[in-house]
Amino acid sequence: MTDKQHDGNFKNRRHARELALQTLYACESGDMGEWNVMLVRISEESAITDENRLYARNLVQATVGAIATIDECLARHAANWELKRMAALDRNVLRLAVAELFYFTEVPFKVVIDEAVELAKTYGTDESGRFVNGILDSIHKEGRGEKETLDV
Repeated sequence: MTDKQHDGNFKNRRHARELALQTLYACESGDMGEWNVMLVRISEESAITDENRLYARNLVQATVGAIATIDECLARHAANWELKRMAALDRNVLRLAVAELFYFTEVPFKVVIDEAVELAKTYGTDESGRFVNGILDSIHKEGRGEKETLDV
């Protein structure tokens, strides 16, 4: 399998990432502990494969399970931005991407960043794509050495 084909397989998870983002976004104003109920409710209203539903579930579970640590990582890299002052959508795109970078290491970092930027552009503001890209690039440049500090 070529690198291009390999990357393509991971990009096909866009629907899973969208479901995961919708779930986190919906839960943020309510109870994060109810994420599984929310994911099921949202996924029932969309045509999503079982494989993508499972990937979304795993992604949300990893994100929620390490949300405090992920938020600390984001706070370190979001110069002059308090997490609570970020747009909720941008914050949750970043959370998902950090979880995917550190816990789903089979997914190439370029795919994670590209997909996060696309989600931010699609659902966020005109500036969201650049904002998300800058923070994720900073996290990636610091290296996956941070991974050891992010235990789920």
